[in-house]
Amino acid sequence: MVVYLKSAPTKLFTDSAQSDVAERVKSIIATIREDGDDAVRRYSQQFDSWSPEAFRLDDAHIEAIMASLDPQVIADIEFVQKQVSAFAQAQRDSLVDIEVETLPGVFLGQKHVPVQAVGAYIPGGKYPLTASAHMTIITAKIAGVPRVVACTPPIRGEIPAATVAAMKLAGADEIYVLGGVQAVTAMAVGTETMQPVNMIAGPGNAYVAEAKRQLFGEVGIDLFAGPTEIMIVADGEADPFLTAVDLLSQAEHGPESPAVLITTSQTLGEQVMAHIEQLLPSMSTRDYAEPAWRDWGQVIVVDDIDEAYALADSFAFEHVQIFTEEPRLALAKMHDYGALFLGENTCVSYGDKVIGTNHVLPTLGAARYTGGLWVGKYLRTVTYQQITDPASSGMLGEVCGRAARVELFEGHARSGDARAWIHNGRTFPWIEENLASRERVQ
Repeated sequence: MVVYLKSAPTKLFTDSAQSDVAERVKSIIATIREDGDDAVRRYSQQFDSWSPEAFRLDDAHIEAIMASLDPQVIADIEFVQKQVSAFAQAQRDSLVDIEVETLPGVFLGQKHVPVQAVGAYIPGGKYPLTASAHMTIITAKIAGVPRVVACTPPIRGEIPAATVAAMKLAGADEIYVLGGVQAVTAMAVGTETMQPVNMIAGPGNAYVAEAKRQLFGEVGIDLFAGPTEIMIVADGEADPFLTAVDLLSQAEHGPESPAVLITTSQTLGEQVMAHIEQLLPSMSTRDYAEPAWRDWGQVIVVDDIDEAYALADSFAFEHVQIFTEEPRLALAKMHDYGALFLGENTCVSYGDKVIGTNHVLPTLGAARYTGGLWVGKYLRTVTYQQITDPASSGMLGEVCGRAARVELFEGHARSGDARAWIHNGRTFPWIEENLASRERVQ
């Protein structure tokens, strides 16, 4: 039996396709295609009150910005980037090129080739989000991407110094203080002063997400993103205060960020709700967290832990924390999630900020078919083939001819026939007719 102590709608992928947002973004993209830098500057002034002489920061400016920061800020950025780098490098090391000989002289291979140019969008606008620089830029660089263009918006008319430092330390090759649809579009289609990239990565608001959606195909993207989501699966032994704190930690991302508790204990659910009501008034980010909890928060009570895991899977949420007696059971029981956080010592905020796994994760049910950003997203897995044994080429040619004619692909069949003729001495009427006046090629 399922009991809702607090219910709310479940956000769907289709909810993100708001017609007014889509039409506005479409217009902005079209204008930037037509007017290039002039349009980018106009939109930057309109949306961010930002129109500097140059959006790109030169090395001297970046050095001055970094020198203005507290050394502890730099040290903390370096610490976190070391964690992200270590995990990303382990991911890259797990991807090996292969070559196998499937038949005598028939070699099939696979290589992981990095995308040659990536645009990393680092959101901001209200807060400096240094962690997104780590996640998007470092991962691309460890994948071997030779050119990473990084854009971040100004914050209240000022350059976000900590974000710029994070972008530089992460290895960005070009850094622009430029935000929103205008930044994403400039990176994707190029302007007079910015060469286009092949892929866009990084989170953003509804307009940024829609821009990525509309530009997908012309460039690659990491994934479609919506509001941040958190779910906690808890049994009766979980700490209700810690549970409440962690739910609100993600609700502060935005007023549409769902926070859901699934528990086997009604008592725990009621205690968590009481703590949230007590905690909310003192939160400095209450303007986001309160409507997120009010409109999208849920507390659901189920009969047992297996039912809790099954229900959690049906949401396919971005972040899932497991506050149970045996948290690692979730690795076997659950399948559809962006990332798992196992045990009360592990919180989503660690994943967002410091632990080293990537925080760019699927939302709005996309976890049913994709994982989050990782080294592999920046790599193209390509194949190659070579036949060095003439007999194998001739044999495959005979099979190819028969297989292609079943599908009525005569041209394909003739490519196979030609090899069978050359290497196996097979005769074919179409070859004899076309080479009747010529000596057969040896």
